[in-house]
Amino acid sequence: MNLPYFLVPALVGLICGILGYILGRMNSKNDDSLTSSLQAELDASKAHVKNLTTRVMALEGELTYKEISNTIEPPVAAEPILSFDSSLASQSLSKEVTENDFKIIEGIGPKIEKLLNDAEIKTWRDLSEASIEKLQEILDTGGENYGIHNPTTWSKQALYAYEGKWQELNDWQENLRGGKE
Repeated sequence: MNLPYFLVPALVGLICGILGYILGRMNSKNDDSLTSSLQAELDASKAHVKNLTTRVMALEGELTYKEISNTIEPPVAAEPILSFDSSLASQSLSKEVTENDFKIIEGIGPKIEKLLNDAEIKTWRDLSEASIEKLQEILDTGGENYGIHNPTTWSKQALYAYEGKWQELNDWQENLRGGKE
C-alpha cells in the first residue's frame, strides 16, 4: 500500500467531521426543548414579577391612604366640601382647570383619563376613593403601554383636588415625576 502520507489524516478528518455534524444535529433537537423550557420559565417569572409589583403598589397605596386618613377626614357628603372655584384652582396650579379634570393629576393624560371614565371613575371623588388594585387593573385592561404608569399617588392628588386644596396639591406635585414620589 503506497498511500500518500497526507491522505490518511485527510480521511480521518473527513470521517470526524461527518460524525461531528451528525452528533450536532441530534443534539440540536434537545436544545429546542431546552430553549422552549427556558422561555416558559422566563414568561412565568415575568408574570410573577408583575403580580408582585401590583401587590407592592397596593401596599404602598394602603400606607399612603392610611397616612391620608390619619391626617385628613374622608369626605362624607356627596357634594364637594367647597364649591369648585376654577379661578383659584387655575391660579394655584398655573394652568386652566375644569372641574373633575383628571389631567391635572400628575401621571394622568387624556388616554388614561378616558380609561378611568370608561371604568365609571368620572369625578375627583371617585378617583380619591379608588383602590390602587382597581386603578392598576384599569391600566392593565388598557394594554401593555399603560403598564409603566404608577397609580399610587393618584388617589391622594384627587383628594386634594376634590377638597379644593389647590396649593397643597401644587406643592406636592412639584416633588412628583410621572405621578411617582
